[in-house]
Amino acid sequence: MMEVRRPTQEDVPAIAAIINAWIDETPWMERDVAPEEIEAMIGKGLPHREMWVLGDPVEAYLSCEAEANHIWGFYCATPGLGHGKRLINKVKEGRDFLSLNTHVPNTGAQRFYEREGFKPVKEFDPAPPSTIRELRMEWTR
Repeated sequence: MMEVRRPTQEDVPAIAAIINAWIDETPWMERDVAPEEIEAMIGKGLPHREMWVLGDPVEAYLSCEAEANHIWGFYCATPGLGHGKRLINKVKEGRDFLSLNTHVPNTGAQRFYEREGFKPVKEFDPAPPSTIRELRMEWTR
């Protein structure tokens, strides 16, 4: 079984590759950040966020702003294998509350989050340059 672990700088290209593949393979998703910028953002955020990955090479990734208990990034290379559930369970450890934003068209993610106890709170327009409406969801123990 793959270990849930903290990523290192060596994992950053693999994390970025998962995110970039999701963007490129999702018909409704607009690319508003260049692939190399995504890699740079992950590398820059690594020391400041609570991040978790699964696998070596990385198969799934989650980034949480610990002070706000907010998940900012959550991607799996191959959905449906239980990787997402393992990462969500890890970030729930020691917490009574988590929030996240998901894109309104991402109904598959919303179903997953609801199975994991997250409830929809509100829809909103994102900050530019993105134009895809988002849905805030929250989990409480």
